[in-house]
Amino acid sequence: MKTREFIEQLRGARCKQVLFVDENDTTIHGGYHLTELKAATFDTVDCGGQKNRWNETIVQLWVPENEESDEFMTADKFLSIYDRVSGMIGLDPEAEIRFEYGDENFSPSNYHVAKATEIGNTIRGKLRPPQATCKARDRRTEGASCCG
Repeated sequence: MKTREFIEQLRGARCKQVLFVDENDTTIHGGYHLTELKAATFDTVDCGGQKNRWNETIVQLWVPENEESDEFMTADKFLSIYDRVSGMIGLDPEAEIRFEYGDENFSPSNYHVAKATEIGNTIRGKLRPPQATCKARDRRTEGASCCG
């Protein structure tokens, strides 16, 4: 999901709580903190010798070990943090948004947002783990050559 799409959905539902779930509907603990926003640029060369470049917005979430609150952050609070940070660093609205998180239920990773759905008084961001791929192979299936 693009950063713009996720943020627009939050802007349309400022009073709703923002939950993050995996494919099994396991939920990141209430009381999570948004601890960092990262504007990441990747410059890579794949096994086919092709240069690649893309941006990502990485949102780091964390739950303190002794967190007592089970409340979920509202979209309004999330947006206040996002808006403040976007005024300080260049967050690309067309970049994929990812969520960096890990705990006893979620292996530490930068999760993709498969979709965000409004259900009742919540917005549920469905997170899916990243998967390795071979860009050269992917291009080959589109008619280009593979590993150089």
